[in-house]
Amino acid sequence: MTTPIQGEDMFVERVGMLKEGDSAPLYLRLQRVLRDAIERQVLQPDEALPPERDLAEAYNVSRVTVRKALDGLVDARLLTRRQGAGTFVATRVEKNFATISSFTEDMESRGRRPSSAWLSRSEGVVSPEEAMALGLSPGSAVYRFSRIRYADDISMALEYTTVPAASLPSLDTVDTSLYAALGTARPVRVLQRLRAVLFTAEQAALLHIAERAAGLLIERRGFAADGRTVEFTQSYYRGDSYDFVAELQAAPQ
Repeated sequence: MTTPIQGEDMFVERVGMLKEGDSAPLYLRLQRVLRDAIERQVLQPDEALPPERDLAEAYNVSRVTVRKALDGLVDARLLTRRQGAGTFVATRVEKNFATISSFTEDMESRGRRPSSAWLSRSEGVVSPEEAMALGLSPGSAVYRFSRIRYADDISMALEYTTVPAASLPSLDTVDTSLYAALGTARPVRVLQRLRAVLFTAEQAALLHIAERAAGLLIERRGFAADGRTVEFTQSYYRGDSYDFVAELQAAPQ
């Protein structure tokens, strides 16, 4: 039997040993130990797990067993893998509806690195749905932006935004943050509508999640200081990555 080095020993002491007398396969027993530690927050969000080799030595199991246990927790979105960095406890993002902020601002305020993968950006004529949402006349020019939003290289949401062309200097003005590009025309008031959804096969493939996984669709209309509608966004957020928080107050008596 391999004797764990001190670091491995400390990890096992924190997280717990495999349950004696359990007839379940080894990978399931290890998976249960790790899952319980995550749910009890013994393992904290965004905490790095020891390398698979070290876990195998600590629990006296094969690396195949460790990999199978971790794969199940990754599939359950309790763990995440980052290329070249290792395996981490998954984190959830709290989005507070009491403030108006962009995705980029939300992630940076939490010490996470926001990024985007562009699906498309185009100029066109407003559609009937966009015209109603933005208060534009038929034939008005708009810019459309579609992208996948990431935090620390982990997919978070699909975002589809339409902006009146008059609100931006050009199509290429938007880089990382739409609100930064809007400048003084950024929304000071927003109206949002939320709806539970199941991700389609195409959406799930883009986010690298299971088809029909639970998500939340948020439709946002943003209004500038002069009352103009400057943003119509439909964002599909992963249900396993976001918590949405709203503070409510009782009406005056």
